[in-house]
Amino acid sequence: MTGRAIIDIRGLFKAFGDNEVLRGVDLAVRDGETMVVLGPSGCGKSVLLKHIIGLMKPDGGSIVVEGREVTGLDRGELNELRMRFGMVFQGAALFDSMTVGANVGLPLVEHHRTGGSELDRLVEEKLEMVGLAGTAHLWPSELSGGMKKRVALARAIALDPDVILYDEPTTGLDPVMAEQINELIRSTQGKLNATSIVVTHDLHSACFTGDRVALMDEGRIAFEGTTDELTKTENEAVRTFIARGRRPLPGEREADPSCDRYGLF
Repeated sequence: MTGRAIIDIRGLFKAFGDNEVLRGVDLAVRDGETMVVLGPSGCGKSVLLKHIIGLMKPDGGSIVVEGREVTGLDRGELNELRMRFGMVFQGAALFDSMTVGANVGLPLVEHHRTGGSELDRLVEEKLEMVGLAGTAHLWPSELSGGMKKRVALARAIALDPDVILYDEPTTGLDPVMAEQINELIRSTQGKLNATSIVVTHDLHSACFTGDRVALMDEGRIAFEGTTDELTKTENEAVRTFIARGRRPLPGEREADPSCDRYGLF
């Protein structure tokens, strides 16, 4: 894939007190691709994601989205930019006091002032896209973890965004449900032709969903390449991460045996 860079990050730094989380991140995301940002929990992946949509300001560096420097935008300009993004948060972040339909329709009501039968039509259209047709009347408490992730994705694509951001989309799901979410990420990209950034620590998810993968290590991008290049590289940071995947830490999910088909284990 050789498309132009829709997001270009250069020399990004961010520290919280003495904790330097981002230490000069360089990353270009091409138009129409799915870029996976891979790395262990706590390495700064989600922090990077929040910088891209202006939820955090860096201590140094540049983030250019479609030719616009994000770090210099005012509140109104940031809000305008965010309408071009859809974000699926790690815990789905649904509003428990609102039905599934109200959750999905919230961006349409807030930004497009859509209502009535048109709102109902658009909500049902998005729910159908994620395999949840006919669930608009349900409450989040009635949903499984995987269904909540699907509703979160339906809400994220409500405004037909140019870029979709996924923060640990398979965390907390059993292997079968995680595989369904991975397949949904791929199919959604195909249907919308959107650029996607998937943040994950899951090797299998990275290989299944990604066109290219960037591995974060010690606050920098230690490797960037295709999923095929990921499986063949001798990059020390990649091999260390893969080796760590063979021996999960207490409380972590066992590595998915299906990763074997990618040559990772």
